[in-house]
Amino acid sequence: MKRLILICLFAFLAADVWAVRVKDMVEIQGVRENRLAGYGLVVGLNGTGDKAGSQFTIRSLANMLRNMGITVDPNMLKVKNVAAVMVTANLPPFARSSQKLDCTVSSVGDASSLAGGTLISTPLHGADGKVYALAQGPISVGGFSVGGSSGSEVTRNFPTVGMVPGGAVVERSLELDLGQKLTLVMNSPDFTTVSRTVKSINSRLGDPVARAIDLSTIEVNIPEGYRDRTVEFIALIESIEVSPDVRARVVVNERTGTVVMGSSVRISTVAIAHGNLSIEITEEPAVSQPGPFSRGVTTVTPQTGISVKEGGQQLVMLPTGTSIGDLVSALNAIGVSPRDLVIILQCIKRTGALHADLEVI
Repeated sequence: MKRLILICLFAFLAADVWAVRVKDMVEIQGVRENRLAGYGLVVGLNGTGDKAGSQFTIRSLANMLRNMGITVDPNMLKVKNVAAVMVTANLPPFARSSQKLDCTVSSVGDASSLAGGTLISTPLHGADGKVYALAQGPISVGGFSVGGSSGSEVTRNFPTVGMVPGGAVVERSLELDLGQKLTLVMNSPDFTTVSRTVKSINSRLGDPVARAIDLSTIEVNIPEGYRDRTVEFIALIESIEVSPDVRARVVVNERTGTVVMGSSVRISTVAIAHGNLSIEITEEPAVSQPGPFSRGVTTVTPQTGISVKEGGQQLVMLPTGTSIGDLVSALNAIGVSPRDLVIILQCIKRTGALHADLEVI
């Protein structure tokens, strides 16, 4: 019998309640990365750059040369060794001038590969339009594209996207003042978890410095003794452990047959019938031999056999409060496959017997 493979996420191990650090459940408002982006040119390509019809690449190259004091006719430029690219990077919180960042370089034209190219000095702008970093350097591409004169081509990974490790230098420092209050934002908003987090923080500090604003926001007043030691206070808050609470949820992927359930999922009394009708058709050749002294000839005739089987024990009763383990054992007993389980769970949900959120992705 084919066994059912089910992935289960348990919120409890035996009778012990597990805890999670506040650091892994919240983000501090204002302490976040900032997205940077810029337009630039990659030069030094071995004939794999943009084609001659890429006007924006030609104009960009002409403008760059003009800024260097070289005046050229754009119609005379060849860009097969040049590619127009977009450069992106993440500016970390509290970034300071001269700090180096990794940046990603992506082709925006019809270049076939960026391998061997060098990114020319490219300013990276933030959402406010200001320049925060300057990117430049050789590109590292984790792929290749090789083609022949007959048109055949072999491509590995994505040669039109590359990295410049440490290629962006921060030019403008980010100034951030946390003030006398911290605002903690929950990654998974939940009333119960927020309440437990507030109680744990106040219990650890021995003072009601934290209060819940809503199901996703906690406001923490920095005590007088930590006003000049904000980093130490944040480290203390992040190390506090809390037992989070989550909604009962079942997530299924119909394409792969993957089912993930939480341990808090419960099922009311329900009967499950699973059809198992199999039809087998076989065909074997048989030799027909004529009688002696007859004028008949030897022929091969097919013999067809049809068998129909219907499995038994296809009705399973699940009592109220059935857990994940009980459900898996019951469905294994009737030979349910992961893909069949998706349909069964949807039917149980429609009857109102499944007390959990059912998400189909």
